[in-house]
Amino acid sequence: MKGYITIGLLILSNVFMTLAWYGHLKFKELKWFENAGLISIIFISWGLALFEYCFQVPANKIGFKGNDGPFSLLQLKVIQEVITLIVFVVFSLIFFKNESLKWNHGVGMCFLVLAVYFIFKK
Repeated sequence: MKGYITIGLLILSNVFMTLAWYGHLKFKELKWFENAGLISIIFISWGLALFEYCFQVPANKIGFKGNDGPFSLLQLKVIQEVITLIVFVVFSLIFFKNESLKWNHGVGMCFLVLAVYFIFKK
């Protein structure tokens, strides 16, 4: 159960992280933000990143073996990286329709999935 909670929290964390890191690139299309300066965008992104930490920290605390969770530190990191990639791809396909995935992106993602396999292999 702790594994599922950890992964769910990591997914939520990465949604906020992706919005904080890349969401501002679409702000100019929103009436409220069309004239926002860089400092404003930084503070808005920082506010979004706060929510990332509100999910990331508990995910790591619950999921870490040292706290009776199911994952080692390295496993937590690799899980987080793969979730980051998946969330980013979904985000970019929904919000940045002019970006396209190419064969080399698919190969790179396969290598990341293989990394998960090898990290969890005993």
